[in-house]
Amino acid sequence: MLPAYYQFYCPVKILSGDNALGYIPFEMTLLDVSRAMVVTDRGVAGAGLLSFLEAAFADSDRRIGHVFDEVPTDSSNRVANRLADLFREQKCDCFIAVGGGSAIDTAKGAAIVLSGETNDLLDLQGAERIRKDLTPLIVVPTTAGTGSEATRVAVIFNEENNVKMSFVSDKLYPRVAVLDPRMTLTMPPRITASTGMDALTHAVEAYLSVQKNPLSDAFALLAVDLVRRFLVRATEDGRDREARFAMANAALFGGIAFSNSMVGVVHALAHAAGAVGHVPHGTANALLLPWGMEHNLDVSAKPMAELSFHLGGASGFLDPKEQAESTISLVRNLLRKLNRISGLPLRLRDAGVGEDMLPAIARTAINDGALLYNPGEVTYEDALGILQKAF
Repeated sequence: MLPAYYQFYCPVKILSGDNALGYIPFEMTLLDVSRAMVVTDRGVAGAGLLSFLEAAFADSDRRIGHVFDEVPTDSSNRVANRLADLFREQKCDCFIAVGGGSAIDTAKGAAIVLSGETNDLLDLQGAERIRKDLTPLIVVPTTAGTGSEATRVAVIFNEENNVKMSFVSDKLYPRVAVLDPRMTLTMPPRITASTGMDALTHAVEAYLSVQKNPLSDAFALLAVDLVRRFLVRATEDGRDREARFAMANAALFGGIAFSNSMVGVVHALAHAAGAVGHVPHGTANALLLPWGMEHNLDVSAKPMAELSFHLGGASGFLDPKEQAESTISLVRNLLRKLNRISGLPLRLRDAGVGEDMLPAIARTAINDGALLYNPGEVTYEDALGILQKAF
């Protein structure tokens, strides 16, 4: 049944396929920019992935003005502020983010600072605070999970208050997303597993959200199908180009889905676990996903049941609640398989979270904006209970 009203928006131009990087200089020409600030981290630079990007500029009048490779594991307000200052100093006119969610969100954060004519990202924290168009951003993902290349969200760690802040605005969509199969081949198995589960969590929560709509549903189901078919393959054999490319597209589709329908309790808890316990976002989403789904079971049985078929289960023989329980079992089976292959943690304790941290994580989570879109209410006691089960 169609909702009485819905909105859908995705203004990102997508370049997906072999040698997609080679089109970046032309896209810069279309954007009327000529000197790019590349934003990445030491791991990406050390893996030699920037050489593919540099080769694309060999015969072009567009230029890489500066490479910033100091992005931390968690994008932070101080790093975004410093990057904005460097962007001005180097006289660049666009960003190219090469990396995972942290590199992309760092570039988004710096662009926010530049648009606000301020020196401090914290001046513009919150939703819909950004009024001006941002500096053009081209994104080249090197992981297959965050979907940040096609979202209106930036998650930035606030070093002063030790919390993760969400910036939400249509201004935050990148101009171009470039999915090139070469860029994800070097991911180790555990990161492949965690980022892949991040993509699955985006798709599942988008499909269960109170703001879901037919278009976000279509992208979410595409993402779930691709994760089911290719995540284990990509984790087992990192050189499997077909699996890598499929997972890059799964992350993209999941990002498009949740940027329109938003997410829920799993993300609220994952953001808090990242801020308090410094659990990597994909890992937190992975191990919390079945428990968050279980919490929403009574209010989301029908859409959760519909996911069963797309995760490889049978359909049509059980009532919605039983089918939804089967969906949760399929997610748990996938997690156990990824744990055997890659060592992906299955419990919060295995991800470095102490039991004494759980109350602080729960308190932080109930103030997270993601809960506005969760299909069921989540109190502090609910959040703590989910965390205790996941511990």
